[in-house]
Amino acid sequence: MKYNLSEITEVIQNRRTIFPEQYSERKVHREIVEKILNNAVWAPSHGMTQPWRFRVYMNDQLTELSDFLSNTYKEFIGDNFDQGKFDKIKRRPLLSSAVIVVNMARDKREKILEIEEVEAVACAVQNMYLTATAYGIGGFWSTPKFIYTDLVKEFFELGENDKCLGIFYLGYPKEEIGWPKGQRKPIEYVTKWVGE
Repeated sequence: MKYNLSEITEVIQNRRTIFPEQYSERKVHREIVEKILNNAVWAPSHGMTQPWRFRVYMNDQLTELSDFLSNTYKEFIGDNFDQGKFDKIKRRPLLSSAVIVVNMARDKREKILEIEEVEAVACAVQNMYLTATAYGIGGFWSTPKFIYTDLVKEFFELGENDKCLGIFYLGYPKEEIGWPKGQRKPIEYVTKWVGE
């Protein structure tokens, strides 16, 4: 065997969504964020379009992101405004050590279907999750409905056919939280063997 499969399996099976409310004040250093992004770009992409684009917010810039996201939610939601949700959206960047805005840059030639570009970015996010897990860092990929609006595209300087595909929060979990356990249905529930 070329790699230690048990270690790879352990990282995959221990990947969790860990929310910013569960993060400690311990800082994730830039070098680690760079490693997370370096592994993200090794995701598969059809036609090698490599459509992923990232904007990283750390330190004082987290306040700018917090204000933008909460105000955009307020504008987007209109009469259905929920103060609790507004507060949570505003608070989450400030509770995080780093926040990565995950975008998709549409191939100008459009030789690849858009859905395949989205899938490639999703694979990049999985690589981010796995790398964060290996470091013991919590991650949370958030995709609020307003993230797909023109307001967001403009703020993140995206092209007409590009898309924001979410906000990826990073932080070390609080010691008392620990690392959450998880479970999945056995493959028998989700798999049909053809030709057996």
